[in-house]
Amino acid sequence: MIFKQLFDQKSSTYTYLIASSKGREALIIDPVLENVNEYINLLKELDLKLVKIIDTHIHADHVTGASKLKDITKCSTIMGANTPAESVEIKVKDNEYIDLDNLKIKAMYTPGHTSDSYSFLMNNYLFSGDTLLINGTGRTDFQNGNAKDAYNSIFNKLLKLPEETLLYPAHDYKGEKVSTIGKEKRQNPRLQVSSVDQYVDIMNNLDLKKPNELETNVSRNIKLGALI
Repeated sequence: MIFKQLFDQKSSTYTYLIASSKGREALIIDPVLENVNEYINLLKELDLKLVKIIDTHIHADHVTGASKLKDITKCSTIMGANTPAESVEIKVKDNEYIDLDNLKIKAMYTPGHTSDSYSFLMNNYLFSGDTLLINGTGRTDFQNGNAKDAYNSIFNKLLKLPEETLLYPAHDYKGEKVSTIGKEKRQNPRLQVSSVDQYVDIMNNLDLKKPNELETNVSRNIKLGALI
């Protein structure tokens, strides 16, 4: 299997490229607009045909490269069924599978960070978007975010996965690349709570600065990154 983890310095976003082997079909998760040329060059280098793009949710801190990649490669765009992005071609439901050659990727509806947040599970690789981060969790204070929903998504879905499941988030701000469900259960400070009310209290009092260009980014991402 080909698995590439790519990093956008400006937004601290991780993008993932997956394929079964060289010369086969490929899928990209959470592409960043400014890095599209890098993805195209990598696809050429590995002799891959991009057939699908997944955005885990409507991002607020960067513009997705989905629309531009589609224009170049004619690939299909995928998001969860709860997305407000009407131009997405394939909207997957909770527990639905996405096929890529002999690889299967399971969609998991994990709202809380946003109302349209999905995570994606491929074998023991969990692509958690902004729902579960390494040593953190996604904020819940805009885009219909909800701390109670986030608690349910994390504690009743993601943390129920086997402890050896590899965690690959959509962001990291401290240089961490991968964790495991077991490690997050034990060490993630946001997860050391005894009740949903305690978690909600933490999330509702973070007092975080909102991302620069939030409104512009969200508006463009609803159109898959196309110019408004």
